Amino acid sequence: MSSFPRRRESGSEFTGWVSNREALMTRVLCSATIILTLFFISSTTYAQQQAVSLDSALRQVDRNNPLLQQWGTRARAREAAAEGSTAWMPPMVGGGVFMMPYPGQDPMPDQRGSLMLSAEQDIPNPVKQRATRAYFNSRASLEEANRAVQYNQLRAEVKQSYYSWLVLEKKMAVLEENQRIMEFMLKLAKIRYPYSQGNLGSIYMAEARLHEVENMQLMTATQIRQQNIQLNTLMNLPRQQQYSIDTSLSLPEPIVLEQVDTAYLSSRRSDIGLANRTIASMRLDVERERLQRLPDFRIRFDHMTPLGGMMPQQFTLMGMVSIPIAPWSSRMYRSGTRAMNLDIQAMEQEREGMLIEAEGMARAMAVELNSMRQQVENYRLKIIPALHKNYDATMLAYEQNTSELPMVIDAWEALNMAQMEYLNKLQSLYEMAVEYERIIEE
Repeated sequence: MSSFPRRRESGSEFTGWVSNREALMTRVLCSATIILTLFFISSTTYAQQQAVSLDSALRQVDRNNPLLQQWGTRARAREAAAEGSTAWMPPMVGGGVFMMPYPGQDPMPDQRGSLMLSAEQDIPNPVKQRATRAYFNSRASLEEANRAVQYNQLRAEVKQSYYSWLVLEKKMAVLEENQRIMEFMLKLAKIRYPYSQGNLGSIYMAEARLHEVENMQLMTATQIRQQNIQLNTLMNLPRQQQYSIDTSLSLPEPIVLEQVDTAYLSSRRSDIGLANRTIASMRLDVERERLQRLPDFRIRFDHMTPLGGMMPQQFTLMGMVSIPIAPWSSRMYRSGTRAMNLDIQAMEQEREGMLIEAEGMARAMAVELNSMRQQVENYRLKIIPALHKNYDATMLAYEQNTSELPMVIDAWEALNMAQMEYLNKLQSLYEMAVEYERIIEE
């Protein structure tokens, strides 16, 4: 009897040990699950927060933008049309009667006519077919040139949006620093006010400036989100996808004006390439029209089976050739060739005008771009450092009770206006650089 309770006690100890072990294993599994979940979330967040470079954005647009994909599809359509340009016309087959007397007459047994079967085939001139195929293939190359023109425009839009986002990030950094400064000034004014070392109006002024900075932060954050959506649209990504960009881009390099001439632009601009391919395609069309002077061929076979008498079965085999050099028909392809040559001449004149206009725009923009770059450098290296020293001196005087808070706010506003003007000029510089690169297609 005395051993029974001890056995129950040992069983309960064993049960408790198992329960504790299960609880420990459960806690370990839960901890491992939480760690893995946090690692997955952090990995996903890190992937989303990785900086997207300008080159990777351009590659994404080149690969995924539907406006560019359509030109590849159009080029394949032209190639498919070129494959059918060497096909022959379908044969013609017919049947009927041959030399059948009219009803009511009493013909001889051998004059009752025949049943007739006929087959006819047009045989195109192979020289004409090769010329037609070369022309259709040139139309496919035109679609590829159109794609290059479209990509140049989209590339400019990507750069414009990317640089705008870059400047907005710099503005946000300035606003965050301004918020820190205004909070410090407001805190200092509130500390000094009870000791009659400041007035209540200065505190309200500092509060108003702080709220203005917060409003500008909200507006800047909204503009950054808009640029994010714009880039997602150009790259054909989900519109809500968020990421950061590379903010370490340097200023555009100074431009050497001597390198911008018509020969340089002719070798780089996609619209000039499109004009060159259009002229080449038009010349192939002229050659195709000129070859209309060559003859085409036709073959015809007729089989006749007599309806009575002792007449044998008969056939007719004919070969025919067209004579397009006849005076009444040659005017058609001759006038067409003359009109096409005039169109080519007009296209060459248009290409020359495009080159002259592009050269003038590029040279004028290069002069302004170099000047604006120097202005931005002056703000960054001279104006802003001087105003920053003025603000530091005014703040030091305010901390030493030799200046008033409104003077500190005025010095801060002068510095803030210079910083914002610098960033506005920086954005204008990037915009002009994008337009210049679009013109010369760098």
